[in-house]
Amino acid sequence: MAARLIVLGRQGAGKGTQCSRLADRLGISHVSTGDLMRDEIARRSAIGRQIERYVAMGDLVPDEIVLDLVASNLGNAAHRADGYLLDGFPRTLAQGQALFEVLGAGAADLAVEIDVPLEVVSARLAARRVCAMCGHITAVTRGDEARLCAECNGVLTRRTDDQPEAIARRLAHYDEQAGPLLLWLDGLGLLVTVDGSGPADEVHERIVVAVAERLPAVRAIAF
Repeated sequence: MAARLIVLGRQGAGKGTQCSRLADRLGISHVSTGDLMRDEIARRSAIGRQIERYVAMGDLVPDEIVLDLVASNLGNAAHRADGYLLDGFPRTLAQGQALFEVLGAGAADLAVEIDVPLEVVSARLAARRVCAMCGHITAVTRGDEARLCAECNGVLTRRTDDQPEAIARRLAHYDEQAGPLLLWLDGLGLLVTVDGSGPADEVHERIVVAVAERLPAVRAIAF
């Protein structure tokens, strides 16, 4: 079985790490809308410049832009049949409904919400830094702002969307817009919520167990 998964959670909930590990474990494609958007920004494409304006203000990127990025990345039906993990998409009810309209009832087999308290993700985002040279992400402690990247010795920088004001706005936007989406997915019988607190290895195992319980056909792959 080629699983088609949606993974949701607040910014800073560890979605990127968990999605990458889960996709590798299940042998499916990891489609990260955050990575797709950052790539467009780095290439200075027309759509990248639009995205950058929204990100700099701490606003969510409009649905139609995100939909275009995801649709172009998923490619043809054969690619979709191999399975995928959607990281950061859909983020709104409109996006979720559009996904199922475009791909049909089989757009997703399961949606996993990684639940981490607001105060925890706020602190994580405030401490997050990205290497300007290799892109490695790490966390810094107070008074350790000058620390260099452990991977390449490059300079660590704070992402534009990790400024304090932007963090607060992004998290507020997420909670406001994800609520209806989560209720809708739950109504479809697709939603499972996993505690995202604690060490990454423990969270990963919780997610794998939750997916295997709801999708028995993936148990032989996951374990």
